[in-house]
Amino acid sequence: MASMDVPADMPKRAQTAEAPQAAVRATPAPVLSWVTLALMTTASVASLRAAPTMAVYGLACVFLYLVPAVVFLLPTALVSAELASGWSGGVYRWVSEGLSKPLGFLAVWCQFAMTIFYYPSLLAFVASTIAYVIDPSLASNGLYTAIVIMVLYWTGVWVSSRGTKALAGLSSWGLIIGTLVPGTILVVLGIIFLGQGNPSAAPMTASHLLPQWTGLASLVLIVNNFLSYSGMEMNAVHVSSLKDPAKEYPKSMFLAVGLVLLIFILPALAISWVVPADQTSLTAGVMQAFNAFFSYFHIGWMTPIAAVMLVAASLGGMLTWLAGPSKGLLEISRSEGYLPPYLQKLNKFGIQQNILVTQGVVTTVIALMYALIPNVSSVYWIFSTITTQVYLIVYLLMFAAAMRLRKSQPDHPRGYRVPALRLICTVGLLSSLAALAIGFVPPSQFGGSSVLSYVLFIGGGLVILGLLIPYAFLKFRKPSWRTQEASATEGSAS
Repeated sequence: MASMDVPADMPKRAQTAEAPQAAVRATPAPVLSWVTLALMTTASVASLRAAPTMAVYGLACVFLYLVPAVVFLLPTALVSAELASGWSGGVYRWVSEGLSKPLGFLAVWCQFAMTIFYYPSLLAFVASTIAYVIDPSLASNGLYTAIVIMVLYWTGVWVSSRGTKALAGLSSWGLIIGTLVPGTILVVLGIIFLGQGNPSAAPMTASHLLPQWTGLASLVLIVNNFLSYSGMEMNAVHVSSLKDPAKEYPKSMFLAVGLVLLIFILPALAISWVVPADQTSLTAGVMQAFNAFFSYFHIGWMTPIAAVMLVAASLGGMLTWLAGPSKGLLEISRSEGYLPPYLQKLNKFGIQQNILVTQGVVTTVIALMYALIPNVSSVYWIFSTITTQVYLIVYLLMFAAAMRLRKSQPDHPRGYRVPALRLICTVGLLSSLAALAIGFVPPSQFGGSSVLSYVLFIGGGLVILGLLIPYAFLKFRKPSWRTQEASATEGSAS
């Protein structure tokens, strides 16, 4: 969720669909240094939310973070840079130009649809964090989690529907408030903890660098890292603002990758030092570690402070871009007639309230599953996986479009050209397909849970949300769904 990116970890992902359709032949004056772009990218991608997911693997989390960084993060960053430097308009424009307009709609729809499952998983993390201030036992209470998700989401909708941006600035501090400061505290306390001779809860020997192979289930958690790394394409729109894109952009991305890896890996290791793998909660793992360290050092009064920092950053990010993905979908739908008029209506503040409310109804239904399914961590993982599956469709289309555009429009002006584009895109495509397939395998943590139920949840979410719904919109759309402004613009152009 570049981080996303983005939230500190989220898509960040949403803004690519909103870029204006301006001409790209006129190169803007350079305004960014490659270091600044690297920091922007780090802020949009890095987050502590995924740390507990990898902490269960101990030292092997280093390997599990490095692999997707090489086969997914770098290809995504490089390919999106070429596309952004040649075609404005984000992923819709890229896929429309390279493949087709319907597939462009599918891409931007998936950018929006992934948030339907992203918000419940994000707010489940917030709920478990708040629980450590009120009553830690609530972190595993499904009813409590469901109530928090619904209250916070609908509050966010109410704020966003009024065009209120008073809290929007909070997300710009997300990297500092919710990631760098608490992450640094976590790692420093962990190092001191080990330095005082305390044993690590997870083995830290060279023999544990690779995950123990017990079948596909032992590697399934790597899929969640694809979502953690998604959103690199967002900042690719700034590639033309560099002084020498061909040289500076790769340097910027390598620096960003290094920083992102440090932010992801070190806190995950710190959690594994103090919280045993079989006791790690996928939603509350960060607070479990803070609670353990603060108790050990007799500074338990800092637990609520850490919780407030994490919650503030998460909610600030959510409020800032809550309307982002839906706004991008709205603008494209108003010009092309992809959504029915009801969903295209704006309220008096100019906000697409009907889309937000409709999304909220679905989010509420999903939140209730936390109350109905006993294991909160299992529900969290299922929704995180569905989010990843849906968003991977965007990357599959993006890599395919990039190869097609290099072949069909080789002379189109580009501010940056990826060396060995076909090879890079092939690596990205294959890794995305592999992640898509592995996502259907239950992780080892699910133990005796029904494999069939897991596959049906994941497959059903992917097919219905990522394929059937956008197909229905395309199948039944009518010329009257286009706004009068869009029709008038096309008429005057012809």
